[in-house]
Amino acid sequence: MPVMIAASVLLATALTGLPAYVPVPGAAADDGASAVPAAATAPNLRACHDGRCSLTLRKSVSFRVSSRFGITRLAISFTGHSVRVKGTGPGVSSQALLGEGTTGSVNGIGVRVLSLSSGKAVLRLTPVR
Repeated sequence: MPVMIAASVLLATALTGLPAYVPVPGAAADDGASAVPAAATAPNLRACHDGRCSLTLRKSVSFRVSSRFGITRLAISFTGHSVRVKGTGPGVSSQALLGEGTTGSVNGIGVRVLSLSSGKAVLRLTPVR
């Protein structure tokens, strides 16, 4: 493999944090396992309908929640510094702005920010009433 291509693969690996796959000429074929890492799984937002779930987010989401909370939809967005959780329903809107390690609630849905970066937010939702 030319040195320039190998250096590009190593640089891309360092920047993305993904494992590198560099074919070695004359090497035996692998056991059939994929050389490309599987895509990150999307969070199961339906599991959050009852206000109880753990989420690992890589982008903003919006999903339905039980009307027993007085809202019908929860929207979550984040930056590297804060998480915005907004609950909406017929004639009501409530929101919380949270930082890493903090806890808040939106209409009876408790939100704890377990970790936070510009590309990922890890949250735990629990009913508080």
